[in-house]
Amino acid sequence: MGEKELLAKLGETLRKFDAYAAFETAKEVVAADIDPIKAVSELGTVMKELGDKFECMEVFLPEIVMASEALKAAMKVLEPQLLKSGENVKRQAVVIGTVKGDVHTVGKDMVATLLMTAGFDVIDLGPDVSPSKFMEVAKEKNAAIIAASALMSTTLPVQKDLIDFLEAKNVRNSFKVLVGGGVATKEWSTRIGADGYGQDAVEAVKVAKELVG
Repeated sequence: MGEKELLAKLGETLRKFDAYAAFETAKEVVAADIDPIKAVSELGTVMKELGDKFECMEVFLPEIVMASEALKAAMKVLEPQLLKSGENVKRQAVVIGTVKGDVHTVGKDMVATLLMTAGFDVIDLGPDVSPSKFMEVAKEKNAAIIAASALMSTTLPVQKDLIDFLEAKNVRNSFKVLVGGGVATKEWSTRIGADGYGQDAVEAVKVAKELVG
């Protein structure tokens, strides 16, 4: 089986919500010496597809949970390979979370994992994080980057609230703000004054590396 077919097979395990198959197929990917970043990118594409279907009520929460479990199973195999192949950057701290009012974590979790494998110190605040909490922990940990995810159109404005809050507290220049999530766009990030935008987990890590120079 070629690289393209094997990556497609890996993505299909998420669509089938099959954690065991995801784990086993990830082992096949590793055995075939396929770049783990490509595997993670494929997984991210499928999770975004399922997230879009969830928004349209074509799939439901139990299915998203099962897909997330399949994703985690695959990542157990892929993470050690990412650590081996990842080029380290100067270890900078990144505070990451899903914004206030939003409990989606799958995309954020993927970004957090890839940031760790890229050599960042990652402080994951989880879902439903307020602007004040982002700032408090970023100051405490002397973070270089605050990464804020939003997966729903109703919570997207909280990314702007975060930047406005940092400006109001006169600490905006202390942190680079990276935004992303299913409903965020590059145009949106520019409009609210964010420092960077990641369309997916792989791009988010690339942008994070650029932000710390």
